[in-house]
Amino acid sequence: MRLRSADNKKRGTEIRRSQNNEGFTLIEVLIAISIFAFGLLAVAAMQISAIQVNSTADQITIRSTWAQDKIEELMALPYTDPLLVDNNSTVGVMTNHTDTSPPTGYTITWSVDNNNPVSSSKLITVTVTGKGKSTQISFIKPNVES
Repeated sequence: MRLRSADNKKRGTEIRRSQNNEGFTLIEVLIAISIFAFGLLAVAAMQISAIQVNSTADQITIRSTWAQDKIEELMALPYTDPLLVDNNSTVGVMTNHTDTSPPTGYTITWSVDNNNPVSSSKLITVTVTGKGKSTQISFIKPNVES
């Protein structure tokens, strides 16, 4: 009889051990991996979007820098310089000029309108185009020579 009671004790402890096993079932592991994979895909998509936005910002910065460079060049010219001539005396109708040596892949143009917005001033709009996009910056050059 002792043998039987010892067998029952062994079986009892074995049953208790299997009930007390700690861990995860296969379905729990699969669900956790699925949630983790979904999160990684979201982060990857976010990274791709961030790279595209950074590239766009870089292009805008490059075009703005070239436009500002041209503005500084035009501002240093005398009011009557041929690069700042408006061949049309009608206010609102601008004369277009083109840079003869723009950076590779870009075009730089500027338009001049005399007496706009006030007399004895020129409204100059610089446009830089590159990679299918354009950036425009306008400024007013006063006639301080007269």
